[in-house]
Amino acid sequence: MSDLTLAQANAIVTGALIKARAWGYKPMAVAVLDAAGNLKVFANEDGASMFRFEIARAKAWGSVGMGVSSRVLAERAKENPSFFISLASTAGGRFLPQTGAVVIRDTDGSLLGAVGASGGTGDEDERICIAGVSEAGLVST
Repeated sequence: MSDLTLAQANAIVTGALIKARAWGYKPMAVAVLDAAGNLKVFANEDGASMFRFEIARAKAWGSVGMGVSSRVLAERAKENPSFFISLASTAGGRFLPQTGAVVIRDTDGSLLGAVGASGGTGDEDERICIAGVSEAGLVST
């Protein structure tokens, strides 16, 4: 399995924030985690509001832990809310099944980590995550 490099993580954040500015979104925060759920890079734009780090990281942490985008997790949570409430509690608040994070894979499909964003709508957050992963030459799922 490949490891997510610091250069790749920085490229994801940079690409995501460039797109957020180009698309006119509110100030964003972006967290990139490695495959073990450890924080690799975090950036918080000037003017981003409170709790952006916690939200972006929790979206990404859930995605990397479950191996799917947070959009998929949000859909699953609708079908089984008790499980997801229990999971969030067990994870000590590090798990948030809300749209705005994607899994990062290399071109061979190996899991590298996840990226989560916070500051816009869930769709906006997810869109900049996908853009950042693409800018880094990696694959988002």
